[in-house]
Amino acid sequence: MLIVRFVLVTALLPLFSLAQSTPKQFTVKYIEQPIVVDGILDESVWEIAESAHDFQQYFPSDSILALKQTDIKMLYDATTLYIGIKLDTEGSDYIIPSLERDYRAGGNDNISLLFDTFNDGTNAFLFGMNPYGVRREALISNGGIGLSGFTTSWDVKWQGEAKIYDGYYVCEMAIPLTSFKFSEGTTKWRFNSYRFDMQTNEQTTWMKIPQNQFIFGLAFMGDMIFEKPLGKSRTPMALIPYINGIVGKDYENNEDLSNFSFGGDAKISIGNGMNLDVTINPDFSNVEVDNFFTNLTRFEVTLPERRQFFIDNSDLFGSFGNERDSNPFFSRRIGIAENLEDETIENGIVGGVRLSGKLNDDWRLGLLNIQTEADEENEIPSNNNTVFALQKKMFSRSNLSFIFVNRQTFEDYDFVEDTDRYNRVVGLDYNLASKDNSWTGKFFYHRSFANQIGNRNDAGGVDLQYNSRYFNYGIRGNFVGNDFRSDLGFVLRNDIVAARPFAEINFWPSKGKLNFHGFRFSPNVIWRPTLDYQNTDYFIFTGWSAQFKTQEELSARMFNQFVFLTDPFDPTGTDGGTELPEGEGYYFTSFEVEFQSDRRKIFSYSLEPGYGDFYNGTRFGFEGDVSLRLQPKVFLSVGLNYDSIKLPEPFESEDILLISPRINVTFSKSIFWSTLVQYSNQRDNLGFNSRLQWRFAPLSDLFIVYNDNYFVNTFMPRTRSINLKLSYWLNI
Repeated sequence: MLIVRFVLVTALLPLFSLAQSTPKQFTVKYIEQPIVVDGILDESVWEIAESAHDFQQYFPSDSILALKQTDIKMLYDATTLYIGIKLDTEGSDYIIPSLERDYRAGGNDNISLLFDTFNDGTNAFLFGMNPYGVRREALISNGGIGLSGFTTSWDVKWQGEAKIYDGYYVCEMAIPLTSFKFSEGTTKWRFNSYRFDMQTNEQTTWMKIPQNQFIFGLAFMGDMIFEKPLGKSRTPMALIPYINGIVGKDYENNEDLSNFSFGGDAKISIGNGMNLDVTINPDFSNVEVDNFFTNLTRFEVTLPERRQFFIDNSDLFGSFGNERDSNPFFSRRIGIAENLEDETIENGIVGGVRLSGKLNDDWRLGLLNIQTEADEENEIPSNNNTVFALQKKMFSRSNLSFIFVNRQTFEDYDFVEDTDRYNRVVGLDYNLASKDNSWTGKFFYHRSFANQIGNRNDAGGVDLQYNSRYFNYGIRGNFVGNDFRSDLGFVLRNDIVAARPFAEINFWPSKGKLNFHGFRFSPNVIWRPTLDYQNTDYFIFTGWSAQFKTQEELSARMFNQFVFLTDPFDPTGTDGGTELPEGEGYYFTSFEVEFQSDRRKIFSYSLEPGYGDFYNGTRFGFEGDVSLRLQPKVFLSVGLNYDSIKLPEPFESEDILLISPRINVTFSKSIFWSTLVQYSNQRDNLGFNSRLQWRFAPLSDLFIVYNDNYFVNTFMPRTRSINLKLSYWLNI
């Protein structure tokens, strides 16, 4: 009863949270004359523009004005938002690692602008630029409370140029209003901006943000007031056709991989807030390969979604449940399947539609339907995949969300069991975010349905976190029933009840080299209901971390772990190796330290050694990377993962090595070359991926991609292909 009362009280906290101080605001004036975007603010109309100024320092202090100020002016006409930015600097020694679009903001000079067009504190559009005029755009979701809500895969057409002057640089932008979504007749957007200045070694924001919050958090924003109400959005329909030709061979299975395909997408705006995406015979193959990883666990690992069709409003579909244990919809499930040898292969997609966006200021809607092809040779049926999501804004920044997921085959295949003909999941999530972001959390409950499914077919959880400057804590727990299924989602494992509280204390020294340091304690305990709630796992994390004012980072961690194996398991992943037996419990303790150097330097690196017990043996691990910046054209890096696992006879001992050199060359802001080499003896694979990209028109690309894979031990070829892909973005 006490727990129930606590949850009810804390769920109502957004009603009582104190608002932050009165936000800043400025007026965006309406103009009739167009502005030439050239990085030179010489049009007389800029003189009448009001500005966002008086930037606050975020790092290394969050209590003073910025040492180098930024001034942002905005104007608009019937079709376009014009932005002129003057950024004061100590000199012209800028850090620009690359000329490629969608750069990573940390460790280089740049500015980002955040627009919360529906004033909900939950979603925002981001546009950014660096001193060389390189652009990026992103979507911010879930209130900007974590990196999972930062999506750089989103693309949209806009103009931007920059020019460097003595003691400052200027960024000038022209963003079509059709690039945003907003309510017709609105006169206000919430706005903020953050800037990285490497020469002064400071990070600054227009609205003051405490360092215990993310710099892109949407709880801390001012207002931009439009002089005249915004009209109806007239977003043109976009057609994105492609052609893709592949010449290749699978040497392992002696198969020809050559193929030619064509298809395309269409993007149609419905009103001011909704998008309709249509795809026919889509090419969902990535021209950039996924990074390899070393997996020493018993469970599957998720990889991020990069396919454009799924990007817009992706949080509306994919943020349900618990990212760690049970997510009812994970879009990368669509378009892949397993063959008869349990190997992951591509499953062709016939076509699909996706409707998503804002119905009004309080309601969001998402509907997705995709049809996949049958592959009877591999006993893969044709499936119809449907997802429906509905979200209602609650209080200032919270929301209540409903999801329905359906995967179903309508054909009568003799190789499909009755229990696999359909799978459905229905769920409800309450996402909590207080006005000042001090309280965040989630409460969710989902139930799955399938033919002949058991009665333990549900999953649910609570995640309530308090975030302050000095003390943070969380009350987190969830369960996944033994019969819970989500064929289009991600379920790490079934039959668990988990408790994952944490507590954290941070210190912010006013003197010395440290910017902050703190301690974290986080136990993770799992029980198995079908085993009479036996405790089969616990993982106790104790750690200390510190950030220096010169941007180096240092941390030390201790792990106390217990694992009771309910199935045989070989931690080394050796093919045919002797497995540790089921029914045994293992206690082990290990330690790690990590150091990250200053990323502003031409040469930077990270080191992460660790040592300790590992099941009934020991493990020494090392993870690290080195980077060399020959700006702005060349960026070189090498990543290394090494694990030496020593188990007593007759169990396996293994040295597992993953090396990943990467070369990025940007010849200009439109021609890029990237080569990634990945050597993994755990996967018995040496892979080469070399990609040349020419962006010959806005959001239109020509890719030439060479892939080559070899067996590690014999250096015999595994697969080889060369891929030419052409896509063109056409507005109608």
